[in-house]
Amino acid sequence: MLNQSLQIIVIGGGAAGFFGAIAAAKTYPQHQVILLEAGREPLAKVRVSGGGRCNVTHACFEPAILVQHYPRGGKALRGAFSRFQPRDTIQWFSQYDVELKTESDGRMFPITDNSETIIDCLMYAAEDVGVQLYKGTPVVTVKRVETHFEVILKSGEKFQADRVLLATGSNPLGYKWARELGHTIETPVPSLFTFNIKDERLQDLAGVSANNVIVRLPEAKLEQTGPLLITHWGVSGPGVLKLSAWGARFLSDCHYKTPLLINWLPQYKPDKLKELLLIVKSQLGRKVISSNCPVPIPRRLWEKLVSYIGIDEEKHWAEMTNQSLNQLIQELTNGQYKITGKGVFKEEFVTCGGIKLKEVDFKTMESRLTPGLYFAGEILDIDGVTGGFNFQSAWTTSWLAGQAIGKG
Repeated sequence: MLNQSLQIIVIGGGAAGFFGAIAAAKTYPQHQVILLEAGREPLAKVRVSGGGRCNVTHACFEPAILVQHYPRGGKALRGAFSRFQPRDTIQWFSQYDVELKTESDGRMFPITDNSETIIDCLMYAAEDVGVQLYKGTPVVTVKRVETHFEVILKSGEKFQADRVLLATGSNPLGYKWARELGHTIETPVPSLFTFNIKDERLQDLAGVSANNVIVRLPEAKLEQTGPLLITHWGVSGPGVLKLSAWGARFLSDCHYKTPLLINWLPQYKPDKLKELLLIVKSQLGRKVISSNCPVPIPRRLWEKLVSYIGIDEEKHWAEMTNQSLNQLIQELTNGQYKITGKGVFKEEFVTCGGIKLKEVDFKTMESRLTPGLYFAGEILDIDGVTGGFNFQSAWTTSWLAGQAIGKG
């Protein structure tokens, strides 16, 4: 049985599809591996990711810490990362002479800073191990027929497969086929997005950023810390993106209309901040409040917050009332804003939702319901925060699927 040649079909020519097809063909050279991609250009998402640089993975090499970057799927990935993690990803690309570099925030990119490097590598590796790539080949149906699968193309052509790996990302067709093959789909909703906020405190501040901010969704009891960027439409930056990922389901349920609390100065407790501002009031009494900011936030933001609570731009520190002082502390440490919608995050398209994880064996990525059916990548109910974590779960799940898919 082990020597019998099998036909393996991988559907989806993205990162997970290519990586899984390569792993299968490399591990089982006696089998035929076919990769079907609907578009004319495979790896389209890889091309635009990371602003065209491709954030391949993240320099986090402890599985227990790595899984903490996944709002959904962390528990299932714990064992998977003990078998294939970022260190293995680095080594895998290195064998094809693609070297990765680590940036100060832990994100890893090819040293060329060009996603084409990763695309060329995957295309070469697939060809090298004999993967048969069909581009511009949309699939319309995947069904189980007795002991094999039937894959029907838009052209009407039919393929028979002994094993099928679905790596269709967040494409609704992938969910449809999985559902028809017996699987439960956790409703897909967007993850990793910016917040639309119309507020006079942020007006005309587009481009202003704060390094370390706590953002909270009080109604969901969620908070994240990180840099925040004020934009023309609201707020963005790593802190906001992380919060959008952890709050993806809640934010969808409330139609992206909910309060947001911003602490611009998490390094100060309110009472300590009050002490500091009272010292400033006594020592710099003759200085104008709006043009003398004693705390580490952008000057233009300080001016906006001071103006917002009704302090005249010519008023001096000595004239600061207790009421104004308390209002200012409130704005600096617990300002309330109203999210009115969601934006997009550059070219990153990440979905919360997908195949229910309990229905998949994470040792092999095989369906627990339909023998011979495997899953990898974003079709699963797994998503990570920004920083290379979504690509890493794609590499890991597809590598595991490729290792197991050809067993007799």
